[in-house]
Amino acid sequence: MLFAQKKILQSKFVQRLISSKKDSSRAGRFMFFPVMGYSQETGLEYGLSGTYNFYVQKADTAIRTSSINAFATLTTKHQSNLKLTTDIWSSKNKYHYIGEVKYRDFPFSFYGIGDNTLAKDKDLLLQKLFRLNLEVEKRLLKNYYTGLNAMFEDFTYSDQSNEGIFNRSAFYGAEGGKYLALGLSQVYDSRNSNTNPSKGVYGRLKYAYAPDFWGGHNFDGSFLSVDLRAFFRIDKHLIVGINSIYQTLIGKEIPFYLMPQLGNDEMMRGYYQGRYRDKNLWAIQGELRYKVHPRIGLATFISTGTVYPEKINLSKLKMSYGGGVRYFFDLEHEANIRLDYAVGEKRPQEKRQNGLYLSIGQAF
Repeated sequence: MLFAQKKILQSKFVQRLISSKKDSSRAGRFMFFPVMGYSQETGLEYGLSGTYNFYVQKADTAIRTSSINAFATLTTKHQSNLKLTTDIWSSKNKYHYIGEVKYRDFPFSFYGIGDNTLAKDKDLLLQKLFRLNLEVEKRLLKNYYTGLNAMFEDFTYSDQSNEGIFNRSAFYGAEGGKYLALGLSQVYDSRNSNTNPSKGVYGRLKYAYAPDFWGGHNFDGSFLSVDLRAFFRIDKHLIVGINSIYQTLIGKEIPFYLMPQLGNDEMMRGYYQGRYRDKNLWAIQGELRYKVHPRIGLATFISTGTVYPEKINLSKLKMSYGGGVRYFFDLEHEANIRLDYAVGEKRPQEKRQNGLYLSIGQAF
């Protein structure tokens, strides 16, 4: 029995998961995880999530990690959630390619618009979404990239309750819609890693315009987003990361489904994504990351932010904080599984908002 256990521990597969030494072959690594959940709205949800990390050119020791991520689940109530994303770095990091294909036929909770929505207004909607996103960025100077992007999305919605807030109020875009947005991006990136940075600065400015191709309540306007990150190594094991984002929509009429949403597994953890949404979003977070072992990391984080229609009111900023554990299943590519728990605000006569997140990769 002991011999068999020792043989299993010494196997190549197990050593890939527990050894504190990197694999010198610079080979690609594939990992998949089962997905399982249950809710009254979906019944049993089941599926797989997988990631493949690799170098486009193994001989290039400065090249960044490329990745392909897939997520697919079905439910016993015939709902589905399918997503494929790619993040590819060419030789010498000269080009950066980003892609996403997503199909979602899944329920979500809608609370209305603004930063003051109420839990009692929760309304279950069924969303059908198809998304195709393509981006390419070229390095022009050291650490500086310029890029082109194209995004197509098609939304449809249905509400099972005629008494819910969705049907009681006249939300622009309630029947869904579609758009094609074309844009530009400008990036400065001096991080020492794109998967688990310990030093450097990242800044991305992205603008896209959606022409009035389809008329009606389909979106005609612009998207603008800013993503800023900075990382500082305090000592051999301790890293501080800071991240701030800004998102805004510019147009005569803004469909509710395009409005920036506060809260997800990357920013303002602890808030249900979509509980608060509006034309503008600003948020900032700080995270303390500590490696207790080459395979195990701990993190604690705090964030603040809000959504707003025109002018931000700093007195209405919302807070969230929490902590988590990271397991690095691939030391060569610094790829990890992240488990976080976070809490947000407690509104009068409501339970404190919170969230538990199991994700692949660092939050930022």
